[in-house]
Amino acid sequence: MTQKRLCITTLAVLSLLSAPAVAQETIKLGVLVSLSGAGATWGLAMKGAAELAAEDINNEGGLDVGGKKYKIDIVAYDDQYKSSEAITAANRLISQDGIKFMMGPMGSAPAVAIMPITTQAKVLTSTMAFTDKAMNKDTPYSFRPVLPSSLFSGPQAKWVVKKLGITKIAGFYPNDETGQALLKDNEEAYTAAGASFVIKETFERERTDFTPLLTRVIASDAEAIELSGNSPQTAGLIVKQAREFGWDKPIIRTGGDATADIINVAGAQFAEGVYVHQPLNAELPETKGYIDRWKARYKTEVNGFSPFFYVNMKMLFEGIKKAGTVDDTDKIRAAMLELKDYPSVLGPVSWTGEQKYGINHQLNAPFYIGQIRGGKSVTIATCDIDDCK
Repeated sequence: MTQKRLCITTLAVLSLLSAPAVAQETIKLGVLVSLSGAGATWGLAMKGAAELAAEDINNEGGLDVGGKKYKIDIVAYDDQYKSSEAITAANRLISQDGIKFMMGPMGSAPAVAIMPITTQAKVLTSTMAFTDKAMNKDTPYSFRPVLPSSLFSGPQAKWVVKKLGITKIAGFYPNDETGQALLKDNEEAYTAAGASFVIKETFERERTDFTPLLTRVIASDAEAIELSGNSPQTAGLIVKQAREFGWDKPIIRTGGDATADIINVAGAQFAEGVYVHQPLNAELPETKGYIDRWKARYKTEVNGFSPFFYVNMKMLFEGIKKAGTVDDTDKIRAAMLELKDYPSVLGPVSWTGEQKYGINHQLNAPFYIGQIRGGKSVTIATCDIDDCK
C-alpha cells in the first residue's frame, strides 16, 4: 500500500471514529397521574403500565413508523390528585417537553381541568376519569380504557341489592368532581335496583378520621355502606374504622379497584366479606401473564386498572405505526379506532361509546364482582354493561 493510499485510509477510519453517533428517534409519552397521596395506588399502577408498554417497544429496537425506529421515553409528573397541579404539569408537558401523547390524568377533577388544554393542543390522552365530562364529542382526543361508574354501577347495584336483600344504603363520598360524579351514578343505579340512600356523607378527600360520619351512619337504619369514589387507602380506613365501631352489616365497594389497599389498611379480619368491584379475571391466561410480569418487576400486587392502561398504550403504539406518523394525532386517532377485537392481556377488545358519549373512545371489556375472603378477592359474579350473573 502506498503512503498516499495509507494516509487516505487512515483519515477515513479516523473520520468514522470521530463522527457523532446518530441519535435514535424518540416518542415522548407523558404520564400525568397521582404519584403521592391517597391516589398513589392508582397512579403508580398507570405509570407502571406505561413503563411495561414502553419496555415492549424498546426491547424490540423501537417502534417502526414510516421506516424509522422510535424509542419510547416516559416523562412523568405527579398531579397529587389536584386540578391546579395537573394544569401546571399539563402545560409543562406540552410546551416544554413537546408531548403529543399522555397517560392521565387519573381523577375526574384534574382531567376536566386540563381537557381544554389537551384538546386545543390535540394531545391524545388516556384517562381514568369517570365523569362524562372527560369523554364526549367535544373531547375528541380523550380515550378511556377503564369502564366508568356510569356503565358498571347499574348491573352491580342490581346484583348486590337482589343478592343481599337490602334497600337502605349509607354512602361515603369525597366532596370533589370524582365523588360527586360517582354519587350521582350510584344513586341512579341503586334507585333503579329498588334501593335508596338513607344517608350520604361527603367530606374532603384528605380526611382520615371518620368517627363523626360513622356515628351518624351507625345510628341510622342503613343496611349497607357504599364506598365507591374513595381512594383505595381511604376505603381501607373507612372499613377499618367502621368495623372497630362494631358495624357488622355489608360493606360494598362498587367502583375502582381498591381490594389490595382495603386488605392492607383495614387488615384481613376487618376486610373479610367486603364486596368489591373486580376489573380482572386473573384466571385468563393472558391476564395472568401480565400479573406475573408485574409482580416480578415491581414486587407488589397489581392494581386491577393497570392492564387496561397497558392495553391502551399498546393500541396507541399500534395506531401510531398504522398511521405512519408521530405528529398527526388526527390520523393516529383514526387508526386507533380501526382496531377491532384487538388481542390483548384482557382478551380481545374494541372501542365503544358512540351511543352514550357520541364518540367511540371507551374500551369495552368484561368486569366482575368479588368478595374478600381469606385476604383475597374471590370472583362471585361476571358482568357486562347490561347484567351480572
